[in-house]
Amino acid sequence: MSEHRAQNAAQRPSRLALSVVTVAAATLVAGCGQQSQVDGELTASLIQPVARIELKVSKVAPGGRTGEQVYKAICGSCHDSGALAAPKTGDTGAWGPRLGQGFNGLTASVINGKGAMPARGGGSDLTDNEVKRAVAYLANLAGASFTEPPIEE
Repeated sequence: MSEHRAQNAAQRPSRLALSVVTVAAATLVAGCGQQSQVDGELTASLIQPVARIELKVSKVAPGGRTGEQVYKAICGSCHDSGALAAPKTGDTGAWGPRLGQGFNGLTASVINGKGAMPARGGGSDLTDNEVKRAVAYLANLAGASFTEPPIEE
């Protein structure tokens, strides 16, 4: 048995040396060669988002907005979905009693506010003519035949 132990003891340094040499060789092989060059433009193009939003600010002078522009900017937020019990756009059943008030009655309701709708529909910068245009536009989508006041230049 003692011969066996002596033989194992003699092999230990060579096993250890072989392990160290193997690790060193692997490290050298893995680290050799040139470092890869990173192309900044390629990287930037590859990590760009899928969609891009560009906002444009278009300022319209007060009094110069059409009924459709006012509707899309202010009125549609409630009337498209029927939020806060607003009659939905184009719903003739819901608009029928309101259209019975006539153009002037509807316009007065919008200018002064009614129910959950604030005065001027929340568009404090709207002129009376812009409110009238929006009322005509929205009411006409429900079957009325109101005439939008012209835009004065």
